[in-house]
Amino acid sequence: MSWDRSSMPAQGGRTAVVTGANSGLGYEASLALAGHGADVVMGCRSLDRGRTAAEEIRERLADGPAWASAPDAGSLTVMALDLGDLDSVASFAETFAADFDELHVLCNNAGVMAIPRGETADGFERQFGVNHLGHFALTGHLLGALRDTAGETRVVTQSSGVHEQGSINFSDLQHEAAYDKWGAYAQSKLANLLFAYELDRRLDAAGAAVVSVGCHPGYADTNLQARGPEAEGATVRLYAMKLANALFGQSATRGALPMLYAATAEGVDGGDYVGPGGLLNMRGAPAKQASSDLSYDEDAADRLWDVSEALTGVTYDLPEA
Repeated sequence: MSWDRSSMPAQGGRTAVVTGANSGLGYEASLALAGHGADVVMGCRSLDRGRTAAEEIRERLADGPAWASAPDAGSLTVMALDLGDLDSVASFAETFAADFDELHVLCNNAGVMAIPRGETADGFERQFGVNHLGHFALTGHLLGALRDTAGETRVVTQSSGVHEQGSINFSDLQHEAAYDKWGAYAQSKLANLLFAYELDRRLDAAGAAVVSVGCHPGYADTNLQARGPEAEGATVRLYAMKLANALFGQSATRGALPMLYAATAEGVDGGDYVGPGGLLNMRGAPAKQASSDLSYDEDAADRLWDVSEALTGVTYDLPEA
């Protein structure tokens, strides 16, 4: 299958929320969605960086790139969203509800990777708190808008191939007893998929016209890989990471394609997992794939759901699967 930005169906009249939209995969997804006519709400921790990114996207779309199908690009709205602060997540949802009547696509994209141990504003280990709990809370707050919008709507949650090395340590979810930055990252990315699949099962049980899909970007050259070495002051490792990105990573434009496919392509079903279909599933055009056996563990997913509701205080009006 060959699928790129030019393959996207028209998005005119549709509203999309993209988290982490000011850089990397979120930026590229916002650019592509707006280029096909969607009204994109860019959830960004920094309003200044978000506004700069939005202005750059507008300038790029004004040139009429060949892949963009919309005669008039969709709108871009920048809104403050810190997934490491549940108050910020709730405030984002309230502002969205006041300004928009519909929500067709929610792209749970933002994340942090392999950083030194830290805590969110609510005291959660930062990778688990931002990558999973923040998006769990956001999706819960926006679920009403997704369900009230006519036609099929989608929730797309960005995971990583690293989820295959992950496990959910329910006895130490916050990694207080012991912390390994890559182990914590793998746990958070496995949690993303357990959530995506459990959400779809519960939506199906409720008869809702909302589907939940997981995806991963393969090895994409973004700033995400640099944040850990930068936080640790590891200059040599930082340069090694940048070299590896340049040699082996595909562009952020290509890395965003699985998320865009999951969000817009025909034939996507709830519970699908989309990633690059090329070498080692690290690069290439998007394709449906299987994730790890643990990601399909319904008992673990149900337990994680209950824990996530308890930790965030956000409950879903959905039956158990």
